[in-house]
Amino acid sequence: MSSPTPGAPLLYHAARLLAEPRGSVHDYAVSGVTIPLEDDLRLAPIEGAVRLVRTNRGLFVTADLSTAIEGECSRCLKPIEIPLDLRIEEEALPRIDIATGAPIDITAEPDVLRLTDHHELDLEPVVREAISLAEPIAPLCRVDCPGLCVTCGEPLERGDHDHPEEILDPRLEVLRGFRVDGADQTG
Repeated sequence: MSSPTPGAPLLYHAARLLAEPRGSVHDYAVSGVTIPLEDDLRLAPIEGAVRLVRTNRGLFVTADLSTAIEGECSRCLKPIEIPLDLRIEEEALPRIDIATGAPIDITAEPDVLRLTDHHELDLEPVVREAISLAEPIAPLCRVDCPGLCVTCGEPLERGDHDHPEEILDPRLEVLRGFRVDGADQTG
């Protein structure tokens, strides 16, 4: 396994691979890589592997990566670490023809991952997007997290919460004894 470009942890030189026959493979280890994230998210180092396979048009990229982001439980608001397993499968096409050096028309496929003009593959934006998509909407510290008390805001896992009976407007005191019969009164 090779390493990515020094100083650019998810940047891979692909010129040599593009000159090789179809089916050629280059494998890269990813270890201890960090990238900046938006929204002040903090990321644990990224670990895993990247595989680049030469195709008739460019490269087929697969990556199996793992990391974690800092967050908070959506029920009890306790700080937690959220593990993320990322699987990336993308086709990467060149901007410049490797044989002639002429620019390739990219208007036919504008949304395809492209190599740089120096035949480098920059996976940082793809990994950042995969992290964003893998981030849970409502992370939990544990599946059975009871959350917070609606009256005092303390975590419910700390035990019973004895709260005095709420003071009721004296004009509404008569409603305290109101009970609905089992019969349907609507209609």
